Amino acid sequence: MFGIGGGELVFIMFIVLMLFGADKVPEMARTMGKAMAQLKHATNDIKSEIQKGVEANGLDAKSLSDMTGSFNNEITKVKQDLLGDSIVQANKVKEDIEEATGPIKRSM
Repeated sequence: MFGIGGGELVFIMFIVLMLFGADKVPEMARTMGKAMAQLKHATNDIKSEIQKGVEANGLDAKSLSDMTGSFNNEITKVKQDLLGDSIVQANKVKEDIEEATGPIKRSM
């Protein structure tokens, strides 16, 4: 949970107990539980509204996955093109370095 181990959680609970006292801790836990439930309910409402909007516009999961698949394919092609150009340029620079003999002169 949030990258917190058991010992760390016990230490945090001890600090909370020392700061707020034993009588306030259950009330705080109850309040935090209610807040988490409200947050979960709000996110579920937002998800359902987005889903309704998507369905109202005629989009479904299959068409969205097709679109994302085509976007991913285009991105992959561009990456391969850029990588290929970089390799060609690197090989050209390598050949230029190998052909250079003697002191390197500035070309103007």
